[in-house]
Amino acid sequence: MRWSIRATEAELSEEEAWKQEPAYGKPVRYYLSDGCTSGPVMADKLGYYEEAGMTAEGVKGISYTEALGTGAADVAVGHVATMLVPSTNGVDLTFTGGAHFGCKSIYVLGDSEYQTTEDLKGLKISVPNGIGASDYNITACLLDSDGINPLEDVNLVQVETSACVPSMQNGEIAAALLSDTYAYHMVEDGTLRKIRSLLDDDWSGAPCCIIAMNQTFVKENPITAKKITECVKKAHIWMNENPEEATQMLIDEGLNSEDFEMNVEINKSLRFGPTDEVTEAGLEKIAEAYLRLGIITSMDNLEDVMEKAWTPVAPEN
Repeated sequence: MRWSIRATEAELSEEEAWKQEPAYGKPVRYYLSDGCTSGPVMADKLGYYEEAGMTAEGVKGISYTEALGTGAADVAVGHVATMLVPSTNGVDLTFTGGAHFGCKSIYVLGDSEYQTTEDLKGLKISVPNGIGASDYNITACLLDSDGINPLEDVNLVQVETSACVPSMQNGEIAAALLSDTYAYHMVEDGTLRKIRSLLDDDWSGAPCCIIAMNQTFVKENPITAKKITECVKKAHIWMNENPEEATQMLIDEGLNSEDFEMNVEINKSLRFGPTDEVTEAGLEKIAEAYLRLGIITSMDNLEDVMEKAWTPVAPEN
């Protein structure tokens, strides 16, 4: 059952109903993130919360998943691969809109013999943030799409990001899942080569990052949740349409590194601002893979996962 404005409020104007919500008049608490997850911050810097009649403040914590789940933050943008499983395991968060595509790819040494994921069978691949975490989930999905069983055909291991290239060079691992930003200059100088990516045709329609909100907050404050999501969506659209200006603003705010040309290229590739229709289809694709691969274990059918994880409170139409 999708949440909507309570029946007793249906006869009120939206403004009158909004004033009855617990969050009315309180600051929007957005999670302070940088780079590709900075949409909620950018919505504040661009004045969109203020335009919508709200104030806002940034909050920080150990992780956006924890901040959302505990109610310390109302909204954040983060990886589907980080938050989808917790959302099905009782963490108090849900997704309200898409953010962007891409972010991470599987890399090998530039002069290695490996050309495709098929060549990695029987070898070690690093998932830097650990087994069962987002890098593992992304890598498993990419391999699965190529007909490779991530549990049997390869050996997924944890090697910290900064140690991945030395570990490839000394033969400890054959490949690693890395952020495209981290690998960018090493691809330029030939140190690394991309062989599989979330930007490849079969995954390019599935957002890697998503707008997430505290689930109880959305339930108790549907109008506020709609307004917040609209503000973040508006920021993403602006970032997509103004990549150079957005990149410079992110640099000025300390939300991107000072490498302007690299960040412009990366930000263009992210295609900020997918529609709800695209986001829902992509989320279903990811959820289906997670169920098939045993990454989601608390539920066993797609409808239950989507019912918990997907709450499109601010549709485009």
